[in-house]
Amino acid sequence: MEPESRANGTIIAEFILLGLVETPGLRPVVSVLFFFAYLVTAGGNLSILAAILLEPKLHTPMYFFLGNLSVLDVGCISVTVPPMLGRLLSHKRTVSYGACLTQLFFFHQFAGVDCFLLTAMAYDRFLAICRPLTYSTRMNQTVQRTLVAVSWVCAFTNALTHTVAISTLLFCGPRVINHFYCDLPQLFQLSCSSTKLNELLLFGLGILMAGAPVILIVTSYIHVAVAVLRIRSAEGRKKAFSTCSSHLTVVGIFYGTGIFNYMRLGSVDASDKDKGIGILNTVISPMLNPLIYSLRNPDVQGALQRVLTGKRAMV
Repeated sequence: MEPESRANGTIIAEFILLGLVETPGLRPVVSVLFFFAYLVTAGGNLSILAAILLEPKLHTPMYFFLGNLSVLDVGCISVTVPPMLGRLLSHKRTVSYGACLTQLFFFHQFAGVDCFLLTAMAYDRFLAICRPLTYSTRMNQTVQRTLVAVSWVCAFTNALTHTVAISTLLFCGPRVINHFYCDLPQLFQLSCSSTKLNELLLFGLGILMAGAPVILIVTSYIHVAVAVLRIRSAEGRKKAFSTCSSHLTVVGIFYGTGIFNYMRLGSVDASDKDKGIGILNTVISPMLNPLIYSLRNPDVQGALQRVLTGKRAMV
């Protein structure tokens, strides 16, 4: 997808990504740290996925969604970190126009599925705690697969819409992006044509992609909290809350960083804060998710131990 020449200016064919550090001496340190972070993230999430697939005890809707979330985490970090490492190692900071838009598309594809998948997980907890008698019928395999499929389709539509919309903008210089991957806010700042329509599109789709899921998640957990508080047993309340706390932590990190990132479109000057938020969104969050979900979950811990030691589960 190469930009076409237009009469009112010279269209740039590539961008310069400044990356995380501009000091040459720090680049090897950053490369090692992010390579290690990538290995930990990919290894942790793939271990969670393997545990879910191999452990019969984890063949439940909650872990089905968690397995899909692990795939998304690997995809999200793979879209941003390996290209950044490649540029650091090759001492090349340029990225072609087509590669930039491709990275933009896949980043929003994975992030979009994340939005809906986290909502599906909240709905699953709502049914399990508030509607236990009908849980098995309301959350059967067909419903689970449909929720995941719809998440992918909606996210694809959102990512494709933004990619096509930004391809209509004119980029005639400057071409320097003060970030380590291509994203909408930074590209809006470089456009020499009006981005008002793109920003309205981002706001409108953001309401559908993030606002609606947040409302559904909050509503679900209000009902869950009311139901849990009615449990007389302290042990029962603790167990019910523990199954929800991990999910709420992930939701807080994901939406907190996302809202901060995309609500700063009015900022003309690129800030290093954007890089920090980008690291949280694309590196720290996917890396922490396996730890968050396994730290207080004995079932996942036991399954991971059996996967790592090669022992089979007792049926």
